[in-house]
Amino acid sequence: MRLLDRSRTAIPTILATTVVLCVSHASAQNQPGGAQGERPAPAGAAPAPAAPAGAAPAPAGAAPATTPGTAAAGPAAPDAGPGVPSPVTSPAGNPAAEAFVEPDPNAVTRDDLQGLVTDLENFKFQWQRERDLHTAISTRSLLIGGVIQTRIGWTEQPVNTATSNDRKVTFDTGAALLSFNGILYKDYEEGRNLTYSLRFGASPQQASNNSFLNLLDAQLSYSVLPTLAPEDWVLQITLGQQLLPFGLEVPASEELKPVITNAQFTTKLGLNRRELGLIVRGDVLPQVDYGYNYRAPVLAYAVGLVNGSGPNSPDDNSEKDIIGRLAFTVPSDYNSLLRQITLGGSVYIGWQNTFLKDEKKTLSGKGAKRRYGGDIYYNHYPIGLTYEFIYGQDDVTLGATPEDPQKTRLSSLSHVATVFYNWGEQFLRGYRNQGRYDDWWPKTYQPFIRVDLFDPSTEVLENRVDVYTLGFNLFFAETTKFQLNLNRRDDRTNTQGAQHELLAQLQGGF
Repeated sequence: MRLLDRSRTAIPTILATTVVLCVSHASAQNQPGGAQGERPAPAGAAPAPAAPAGAAPAPAGAAPATTPGTAAAGPAAPDAGPGVPSPVTSPAGNPAAEAFVEPDPNAVTRDDLQGLVTDLENFKFQWQRERDLHTAISTRSLLIGGVIQTRIGWTEQPVNTATSNDRKVTFDTGAALLSFNGILYKDYEEGRNLTYSLRFGASPQQASNNSFLNLLDAQLSYSVLPTLAPEDWVLQITLGQQLLPFGLEVPASEELKPVITNAQFTTKLGLNRRELGLIVRGDVLPQVDYGYNYRAPVLAYAVGLVNGSGPNSPDDNSEKDIIGRLAFTVPSDYNSLLRQITLGGSVYIGWQNTFLKDEKKTLSGKGAKRRYGGDIYYNHYPIGLTYEFIYGQDDVTLGATPEDPQKTRLSSLSHVATVFYNWGEQFLRGYRNQGRYDDWWPKTYQPFIRVDLFDPSTEVLENRVDVYTLGFNLFFAETTKFQLNLNRRDDRTNTQGAQHELLAQLQGGF
């Protein structure tokens, strides 16, 4: 990098030197007021004698007339007395001496120019070599990013599994993600761009604690409508593996979640999984405030078809699942108290395979999988509020034989509410736009309270799981935050009563 910095500084210097040398060379050969190649008369020289009256003018290019037997008078040197010959006076009849011109010490020679060309070629080679060695090159525009989450946790109740013995404290990696995003086709005239997104990693969204590199997102998106101006409506088609547009927490990526762990319904209802399919997203009637770089569409929508069998898997039945979402944002100015009040509704209509309760988990057919949700979002600095209500229906078989599958439909219910308060400048655009040295970024402090209630089966009494979280987030860099969560987990099926756990996580992005 030091070499690149010196090279950037050397480029203007080399170019300026080249221009000065070329100008000096041209000036030396073309002096104003004289013929090309003619040396100007020294200051103070006597003017040439006038031609006799009635004499014909000398032809162009002819040598000045002289009297036979006399030498041509040259310009007198300064301080030269009468009768003292000039230093540049040459004997008559010697053309070589008459044509001699004293070399100009400021003129550029051919060797000087050749040396400059050699230096430029060497610089060009060195610059290209440094770029080839230290720059990632792709055939299309590419933005590489990622997220790293490191975590430490403590649980009041010891964890005992096949590989753990009375574990209470553990270090963990919440997520390790690597993403690649870019534009395959850029439409400069109307903004109908074709983009791609590719993401790998181990993530809580996968509901798995393996350390293998998993394919999370793999999608292509095309903007059907122009997107050059913020006032334009948005219509985008996305094909591939992606998050589902259901509610508030499900489509939020790992780096945007307010709490360390996911809401219970996202995992237990299978909504946290990426799905393969085609989803159309868009919005209409956007409210734009250029002064605050604010854009909020009155209506935002999403509708699509997905396999419903999870990530990196083909469809496991002949049906395609349907998902849709509609969100309404109250039209308001940026400084209005009604800003960012959004009411949303989501629906998921799908089908899933059912299995018997025998040892082999025999396939018994397929049944309905329904998800209905409503949500409220309000974020007006410094306070914020989110609430989600999710109702689910799943067909299951409780029998152990094909003759008596005991097919039934179970209903689940979930409520998730979060209230938070902010103080600091991280989310104020006026502070973020100020130039600062290096990686300066304004800080923001965010305490919050979350209530997460999930009932896996409303037909069964006393099986609800309640999780209460008291948390604190510290945003101290552009992509870095520290999180602290104290959870109280009350599982009604656990005879030991409510348990507590403490989680601390440091998240960084690049």
